[in-house]
Amino acid sequence: MLRTKFTLLLGAALLPAMLLAAPARAADAAPTQTAEADAGVHDDAHPQVSDDIIVTAPFARDRFGAMTGVSVLDGTVLTREVRGTIGESLTSQPGVSATSFGPNASRPVLRGFQGERVRVLTDGIGSFDVSNTSVDHAVVINPLLAERIEVLHGPTSLLYGSSAIGGVVNVIDTRIPRHVPDEPVHIEALGSYGTAANEFNGAASVDVPLTPEIVAHVDGSYLNSSDLDIGGYVLSEPMRQTAIANGAFDQAALKDVLPNSSAKTWNVAGGLAYIGEGGSAGIALSHYNSNYGVPIRYSLDPAVESEAVRIQMQQTRLDARAEFETGGSFVEQVKFRYGYANYSHFEQDLQGNIGTTFYDKAMEGRVELVQAVRGGWKGAFGGQFITRDFDAIGAEAFLPRNSTTQVGAFVLQEIKFGAIKTEFAARIENSHVTTAMTGFNRDFTPLSASVGASVPLGSEDWRVGLDLSHTERAPSAEELLANGPHGGTAAYEIGNPDFVIESSNGAEMVLHGKGDKYNIEASAFYDSFSNYIYENQTGAIIDNLPVFQAVQANAVYWGFEVQGNATLTQFGSWTLTANALADYVNAEIKSVGPAPRIPPLRLRGGLTIANDSWVGEVTAEYGAAQNRVAYNETTTPDYVLLNANLTWTPWTDKPGTYFIFAIDNILNQDIRRAASFLKDYAPLPGRDFRLSFRVAI
Repeated sequence: MLRTKFTLLLGAALLPAMLLAAPARAADAAPTQTAEADAGVHDDAHPQVSDDIIVTAPFARDRFGAMTGVSVLDGTVLTREVRGTIGESLTSQPGVSATSFGPNASRPVLRGFQGERVRVLTDGIGSFDVSNTSVDHAVVINPLLAERIEVLHGPTSLLYGSSAIGGVVNVIDTRIPRHVPDEPVHIEALGSYGTAANEFNGAASVDVPLTPEIVAHVDGSYLNSSDLDIGGYVLSEPMRQTAIANGAFDQAALKDVLPNSSAKTWNVAGGLAYIGEGGSAGIALSHYNSNYGVPIRYSLDPAVESEAVRIQMQQTRLDARAEFETGGSFVEQVKFRYGYANYSHFEQDLQGNIGTTFYDKAMEGRVELVQAVRGGWKGAFGGQFITRDFDAIGAEAFLPRNSTTQVGAFVLQEIKFGAIKTEFAARIENSHVTTAMTGFNRDFTPLSASVGASVPLGSEDWRVGLDLSHTERAPSAEELLANGPHGGTAAYEIGNPDFVIESSNGAEMVLHGKGDKYNIEASAFYDSFSNYIYENQTGAIIDNLPVFQAVQANAVYWGFEVQGNATLTQFGSWTLTANALADYVNAEIKSVGPAPRIPPLRLRGGLTIANDSWVGEVTAEYGAAQNRVAYNETTTPDYVLLNANLTWTPWTDKPGTYFIFAIDNILNQDIRRAASFLKDYAPLPGRDFRLSFRVAI
């Protein structure tokens, strides 16, 4: 009964807006305040959006009034933090860890959630890969070409799919141009060299205005890295002791270099866009190719050979985007986004023999109708569809051929009553999973909604927000249908075709504060799950592999994130500032124990000294030991990570050109992430000297 009422409520919210929007014509377009104008965009080839604005939404929103945690990377910070994977590029952000399956396959972990519960997007739609299928599969998004990355926690991210229950990472690029350059040719290039893996990477993009309203774009990137230098032994200390006890002395002695962790990746793309006064439209075609090694999960029994796997991956992708002003009195702007990709990868041994091949064809489209601002009320609604055809062929095809179709509708409304800001979001979705091999055929209809409010505390410089949510997620094909060995993760994975919808009731409180010399943001969250899906390492062995069985149970996640900065002093043209960050997640499977692979408490702080041309920074991060682990899961020790960097902007009138020298892991520590399946076999990079640059012409 409750589900029926919710469906009728959402339909009632969408139907009048659709009817009002239908008569609107692009020819009658009138100037309106677009998201870019809202965000304070500068008029140049690649306008910069303020970090105080969130653009991952149908309309730009003020980050200061957000009711859930948000992180933004752009400019020099993005160039300094970017690595070969999207996961490792984001680990300095609050509430973000990484799967760290070696240096080439690292997906973001948001508030302890990973895999199916985190959507990684490129310009608002999916990455069209199989990284959600297994942690050894890389995300086909190149962070080197990102202009801006936004990380959204909480229920607002469900506008992008029910699987985003843990959050969204949106990588925003310029492959489909949004603006016409002033110059005849606009060029941007970046590159870096890192010593830890002898890593060379570079990327460049070119925008050319063919007419006053048509812009052509091309870009490309290249990365080549050797096996990774590490700060100690390959195996963790408990694994080394086990290897020695079993007589596996060669494995126990491995140190300083992580075998089979090299990579070579390139991609190229071209785009074309029409940009007029009433709107814009464009397309882009891209190709991605990567060959990378998966760090070896060494057998601790000398009689059992360890398996080394390399992955040869490729994807060809088509993207389209259109936005136009309608001139309507209710709907002022319509946005359309579409993508299609053909993906494949081959899992090979070191001699090039193919063991298993993965194929994936996926398509996604979304339409957003942005409402005209009426007093303190603005909002948007729309629809989304996703189709995916997946197949795996070979000795370790742990998933049967299957198809998934998702169709959803969503609404986001924001209303201000004086200084009080309220927000409502909802989503209804139908997910259909089938496989012809077994006749499996199931439908799920998850429903999600959230309501929140933000109020000032004494003045507009301090605000507190509270968001209450009910979210639901349909089980994925992998969770339903997996049954077989997987060499990349050295696991025998078993799903459950009888899984039901996973749901949670949650609350999040956010505090924002700012002044002339300080800025602070803190959030605390609580989520209670019913039918939570997780992988349980049972202790059984099949085909010499540990069994990971997907099961459902009730669970509770809670935690907090705090970040802030303050100006300590100014002398002459120099400014000294301090920054700090802390985050923590506690996750418990009821009647079972701690949830697996949860990041521990983390503390991070730094000092920055800067003037118009130079920025110097030193940061220290402390990660606590993770001793709250699941059954059959190993613990991780605490660590201290010390980094330093220096940025030089030679021309202050051209802030898009700068050079960065950084030293990461100065103390050459042996650091292992608790969220990683490979924490006992693949530590993080050792000491790394890195020189980076970005040039805009």
